[in-house]
Amino acid sequence: MQFLYVMDPMCGWCYGFQPELELFLSNRPGAEISWVMGGLAPDTTEPMDPALRDTIASYWRQIERKTQVVFNHDFWQLNTPVRATYQACRAVIAAQSIRENSAVDMVKAIQRAYYQLAQNPSLDDTLIACAESIGLDGPRFQKVLGSAQAQAQLNQHLDLTRRLRVSGFPAMFYVNGQGEAYPLTLGFCSATELEQRFGQL
Repeated sequence: MQFLYVMDPMCGWCYGFQPELELFLSNRPGAEISWVMGGLAPDTTEPMDPALRDTIASYWRQIERKTQVVFNHDFWQLNTPVRATYQACRAVIAAQSIRENSAVDMVKAIQRAYYQLAQNPSLDDTLIACAESIGLDGPRFQKVLGSAQAQAQLNQHLDLTRRLRVSGFPAMFYVNGQGEAYPLTLGFCSATELEQRFGQL
């Protein structure tokens, strides 16, 4: 049983979806899930516009009301936010290339740093610390993170995201034996809704 999960580790709704995803997968111990980095916001070093900061901060409160997760709202006072998520996506890809099946661990480490510890995952130092927290060698991870291979793989992930016509995250697909992908969700939903949609397929 195979699934594709298109997400971004700096997407608040993906953070909110994580407990629902884990509950859904807990009933399918043999399932394989491919983590596809959808790339929410391209690289930039420009500080986030104050209006955008306020908008995203308000999204966090919406997500808290609708899901099981909580956010550390001190992030907005402790950091200079940058609207750039591609490096965090490359970090997940780098971790996966160093150690198989580590994408989920790296995603959760980034989400914890960002949403719970109020650290900035747009910064390499934060991402290296996340990699070390899941048992990866920091210098090796840093080298892979900045490599042309990591960028090439991200480009492949972004291309797959476009081919699947994903315009928002989280997005999850069931892949049948013929390699055909069927959407289970294009946006946040509960584990119960995932179960219903999977049953209909």
